[in-house]
This record gives sequence, C-alpha cells and structure tokens, in this order.
Amino acid sequence: MRRGLTALLLLTPLLLAGCAAPDEPGVTFYSHGESVRVSPVQYCERLARECSEPEPEAAGELPMPAGYPLQISVPDEVSSAPWQVVFTYLSDSGERLRGRSGVMSGEDKQHAYTLRLPEDGARLDRVEVQRYGTVSVNQTGQLQFVIGGTWVVGNSREQEPITS
Repeated sequence: MRRGLTALLLLTPLLLAGCAAPDEPGVTFYSHGESVRVSPVQYCERLARECSEPEPEAAGELPMPAGYPLQISVPDEVSSAPWQVVFTYLSDSGERLRGRSGVMSGEDKQHAYTLRLPEDGARLDRVEVQRYGTVSVNQTGQLQFVIGGTWVVGNSREQEPITS
C-alpha cells in the first residue's frame, strides 16, 4: 500500500500538468536580423466572452530601422481566425501616421505577413497584431468587431543599419 501511495504521489504532478490550460500563443516579429517573440497583451477565448487581464508589460521591443520591412509570424491560434496588423510610424519629416493591413481571413490560415511602409525613410514606431474574436451588434444595430487577442511590439531604436 505504501509503495502504491508513493507512486501515486510521484505521478500526480505529471498528471496535473497534462490537464493544465495551454499557454497563450506567441507572435514572432523579425526585422533586420533580430527577432522577438511576444505573449499577448490581452487574450480572449474564441467568442471573446472571457478575456485575460491586460498585461502591458507583455509588449516587446525590437530594433526596426527605417527602410527595412518587418516580418510577422503567427501560430495556428491566430491564423485560424481573421486577423490584421495595425501600426504607427514616423514619416521622414517626423509626422506620426497610422496604418493597417487588410484583414487576413481565418479560412486562408495565413501564418505570415510582411509589413512594408508606404514611404521611403519612414520608421515603424509600434505594431500590433490583432486577432478578431467575434462580431457583436451595438446599441444602434451596427456590427461591431471585437478584438480577441493583441500582440504588441515597439521600436527600440537601438540599432541603425550600416550603409556604405
């Protein structure tokens, strides 16, 4: 009996670990030879009824020099739903501008996106991957798209490309 109890006590953590909730999915951002994988700043279950508390500290930083694209890689948990990329950037003259990609359909299961700024000399400031959770109807009867997950990276501006 004692040996059986000892074996059960040793196996219990392994059995419980198998029942634990899966980790929240991470998104990888890559620019100019460096990458960072970030956890969601906020993450909701598929219908966006239950969401984690916002975690601003989950946002990552990455050197994103002017003139270079940003590559984004998302896991199945993101690509299986509609998602988009929302970003702010500084123009060559220093003006802060906003942009967004088209919506990637969950049916396509697109796992990657390359963000290229529309202006030469512009520099990315902040980039968000937003996964849609659900659609609701607001008080005026209009459709409202609910964001079910957000992954954020900011420009650390630590590295400039070496040009010759």
